[in-house]
Amino acid sequence: MKALPPLIVVLGPTASGKSALGIQLAKRLGGEILVCDSTQVYRRFDIGTAKVSATEQHGIPHHMVDLVDPGEVFTAGEYRRRALEVLEDMRRRESVPILTAGTGLYLRALLEGLAEAPLRSEKLRERLRGKAAVHGPEHLHRLLARLDPESAAGIGSRDTQKVIRAIEMRSVTGKPVGEIYRSGREPLAGYEIIKIGLLPPRGELYQRIHERVESMIRLGWIEEVRQLVEDGVPPDVKPFKFIGYREWREYSSGQLTKEEAVQRIRQATRNFAKRQITWFRKETAVHWLEGFGDSAEITSAALAIIQS
Repeated sequence: MKALPPLIVVLGPTASGKSALGIQLAKRLGGEILVCDSTQVYRRFDIGTAKVSATEQHGIPHHMVDLVDPGEVFTAGEYRRRALEVLEDMRRRESVPILTAGTGLYLRALLEGLAEAPLRSEKLRERLRGKAAVHGPEHLHRLLARLDPESAAGIGSRDTQKVIRAIEMRSVTGKPVGEIYRSGREPLAGYEIIKIGLLPPRGELYQRIHERVESMIRLGWIEEVRQLVEDGVPPDVKPFKFIGYREWREYSSGQLTKEEAVQRIRQATRNFAKRQITWFRKETAVHWLEGFGDSAEITSAALAIIQS
């Protein structure tokens, strides 16, 4: 019986070195990168979403980046549809797919499939948006935590759009979001899926996060945001809700000092990393490596896992 082709998944929290490890594996295995990140699908939001520059890619093709304009809606289901097309093309060319995954829902959508989600309830959504306007987004998150603790653990307290959708799904179906997504799925078939997880020491990870914020500022993150505003990108598009983009807009308009913005971005990114770790800990059959993806030792350990 012919062996299944490999699909290598590199997962882990932000700033753990997923991109660096993915590129090193692609170099050694004749592979290409599929980015699994809900922020990097948007064009023009580059520095703060940590897109890998052309120079840093070292000639390795990167897919699933810059797919839509800032005002467009992009879902986990759309990610799966497009990723399957890329995978099929790579299979024909006998290139090894290496998935660098920072968005757990997109990874789950691709590997496990998506159940048919319930229809939207505009009446409920309007009521929830009103509650958020009066009591703040954290109020809705506390409500979700009572209704569906598992779902709330994976969503930021200020991510009102995701919180409202989770409450909506729980209310309309009477089932937790996780149960909905686990039912009626069509898992990805035809690959040997090898998952490698990066889990650096928490203190070192936080230090990397702080250093990366400073690096992004030096690369022109603040200027990127100012240019987006000057070009007329509406303030209510989804990418302006991403970590850092909201804070730099407020800084540019005088609502925050630079120091306040930096502190908020650092805190929000640390909290995001915690949520990613919580989500990925629930993934099955992950080979966990306690280090950063840009170290030679981790690359060697990952190759040993893949080739065993």
